[in-house]
Amino acid sequence: MSVKIRMKKLGRRHRPFYRICAIETRKPRHGKVLEELGTYDPMIGDTDARTQLNRERVAHWLSVGAQPSDKVAVLIKKYGENGTHVELQEAALAKLAQPKSIPDPGAPASLPKQPESEQPAAAEAAPAEAEATEAAAEAPAEEQSEVTAEAPAEESTESTSEEEKPADE
Repeated sequence: MSVKIRMKKLGRRHRPFYRICAIETRKPRHGKVLEELGTYDPMIGDTDARTQLNRERVAHWLSVGAQPSDKVAVLIKKYGENGTHVELQEAALAKLAQPKSIPDPGAPASLPKQPESEQPAAAEAAPAEAEATEAAAEAPAEEQSEVTAEAPAEESTESTSEEEKPADE
């Protein structure tokens, strides 16, 4: 039985994801695997955080005689036991594990600030304007209530005259 360490493609269209597996050479790409040894996610931005390998199991399969594919051989060289990028990978994974901080939005920047001398004058003018608008709002409200009281009386006489008409047969 000849064993190869290669990638098994998962994911969806335009979003690939790979599992690094030990598999027989005669099996198809999505065939039954002997053991899953790690993952490779090319969509992660930090290059050193893309690969996660079970270093002990990869070393075991290599000692048994498994042959890695070209891409997996490069990943093992970088991130396997005694790899060249192991420290960088650990730093990148620690950076990804930290929660992202969202800054506090604070006050809106589009509001203009008034000078202190104008603020008291504006505060005195505001109550006078509020009283004028309240008085204007009360007067039309009284007129509208008188109009609405007369309107339903006219409608009721029309509806009763339609009901009393005999139906044409």
